[in-house]
Amino acid sequence: MAKYVYDFDEGDAGMKNLLGGKGSNLAEMTRLGLPVPPGFTMTTEACRYYTAQGEYPPGLQEEIDEHLRRLEERMGKRLGDKEDPLLVSVRSGAAISMPGMMDTVLNLGLNDESVKGLAAQTGDERFAYDAYRRFIQMFADIVMGVDRDLFEEKISRKKEERGVALDVELTADDWKELVEEFKAIVREKAGRDFPSDPREQLDLAIRAVFRSWNNPRAITYRKQYDIPDDLGTAVNVQTMVFGNKGEDSATGVCFTRDPSTGEKRRFGEYLVNAQGEDVVAGIRTPKGLDQ
Repeated sequence: MAKYVYDFDEGDAGMKNLLGGKGSNLAEMTRLGLPVPPGFTMTTEACRYYTAQGEYPPGLQEEIDEHLRRLEERMGKRLGDKEDPLLVSVRSGAAISMPGMMDTVLNLGLNDESVKGLAAQTGDERFAYDAYRRFIQMFADIVMGVDRDLFEEKISRKKEERGVALDVELTADDWKELVEEFKAIVREKAGRDFPSDPREQLDLAIRAVFRSWNNPRAITYRKQYDIPDDLGTAVNVQTMVFGNKGEDSATGVCFTRDPSTGEKRRFGEYLVNAQGEDVVAGIRTPKGLDQ
C-alpha cells in the first residue's frame, strides 16, 4: 500500500516532489537537529488522487489518525483537549513555490471549551480569544466560503465602539463578544454551525488545502509561470507556535538575499504580537530585521 503521510523526521530535502518544498525543507531542518515544531506532511500523490477522485485515497485517513496520535504523544497534548489543547496549522506546500496562492489555516483545534484550556495554560485570556477569533475567520473563509470582509467589518466596528485604532488594543472581553458574532455570521452565511469537533476541523481543512491547488489565483499563477497543473500540493500539519502571545512574541519573514536587488544579505520584516497573515495584510507596519 502507498504511503501518503510522513512525519517531519521521516523525510529530507531530496523529497521535494513528494513532500513539496515546505514539507521537504521542514524535514531537512528536522534531520539537521534545528528546533522545528513537530508535524507531518501529506504527499502530493494524495492531493493528485483527491483532485481526480474528490475523495481521500484508500488508507489516507488511517495514516492521518496514526500520525496525529504520534504528534499528540510527542507533545503531551491532545487535539481539542479541554484543559491543555494541542493546536496545529494546516498549510499548503507545492514542489514549486507559489507564494500566497494556496491556503493556510492557523490555530486549528480551538472551540468553546478548548479556548478556556488555552487561556488557563497560558494565563492570558486575551491571547486565547484572539487566537480563537483568528481561527474562525480563516476557517470560515477558506473552508466554508464565508466572505472574510464580513469579519473584518465587525472588528472595525468594535474598534470604533472602543475608541481604539489597532486590533492589539482590543480586550479579552472584546474578542469574546466578537467570537460569538463571528459564529453567528457563519451560521447565517454557511447555513450550519461552526464545527466544534477538532477532528472534523482537521479533516475539512486538509480537504480545503487540497482543493486550493485549483483555486482561480493558483491556476492563473501556474499559467503565468509555466508550472504544470498536475503536480498537486502537499499539506503540512504542524504544531502551532504563537506570534500573538504578547510583546515578547512575533511573526515575520526572512530571506537570505534581498528580493529586490539580489544582494547577498539577510532581508526580512516582522511584527510583534501578531500572526503570519498580519505581516502581509497591512494591518500594521512591520519592522525590518535590523530594527
